[in-house]
Amino acid sequence: MKTILVQSCPALLRAALLGVTILLSQASAEDATPVTARDLAARLSTNVQDGTSSVRVKMDIRPTADSPKTVLQLQIKARRTKAATEVVYQVLWPKERKGESILLRRTGDRAPSGSLFVPPDSMRPIASSQLKDAVFGGDLAYADLIENFFSWENQSIAGTETVDRVFCQILDSKPGSGDRSIYGRVRSWIDVKRLVPLRVEKYSESGQLIRRIDTTRVAEDDNDRKVAASLMVRRAGQDSITDIEGSKSRHDVTLPDGEFTPEGIRTLSAQASNPK
Repeated sequence: MKTILVQSCPALLRAALLGVTILLSQASAEDATPVTARDLAARLSTNVQDGTSSVRVKMDIRPTADSPKTVLQLQIKARRTKAATEVVYQVLWPKERKGESILLRRTGDRAPSGSLFVPPDSMRPIASSQLKDAVFGGDLAYADLIENFFSWENQSIAGTETVDRVFCQILDSKPGSGDRSIYGRVRSWIDVKRLVPLRVEKYSESGQLIRRIDTTRVAEDDNDRKVAASLMVRRAGQDSITDIEGSKSRHDVTLPDGEFTPEGIRTLSAQASNPK
């Protein structure tokens, strides 16, 4: 009996040490990772509400795999805070579409509204009923440019999954009574280490998948934060694909109030940006 106890002690000691190691590892992971859905959503929402910014992007719109693609170079100017969001998307290239501009704004819990300008003199309002309409003929909707679903009232963790060999927490976001949206639910696969959504799926109120956005490249912006620098957007049941690639970004830029008005988007004023 004594022999059995002596032989078992090393095994018991190893098991105890292993248990302590696992507990320490779990504690470290919990310290580095948001522990609640609300905490995770709040951190992501803060990254979205990043003040004034200007960024250059390339948008490739492919109606089908075999059809020619439309390539647009855009400038995006934004002012995003907890109180209000204003964004302007303007076409820089090609020449025949230069100056096409979208203005969207949202204040508090009011429904978003905006304007669409097509040179030389076509200006029309964008009503809340048109937020499902396509952006420049691609796979994004107007609502996707202005909404911050990480700030919605209802947030929950729906599990975990690996995306492109990266461990992700799955965050479910649902609008509350004061949150206006064309969507009934948004599910995001979050790389919690870098605080970057690697996949986003958007659903209707009935639960039907409408749109999927995959992050294809993660990079650092001018503030040394990890961001989704390239995206692939697809609509459920459609063959079209829209690829969006960011190339330059700048924060804390001076953006006059006049640039976020219907009259202001008639004039294409390029912001100087430093590549990161």
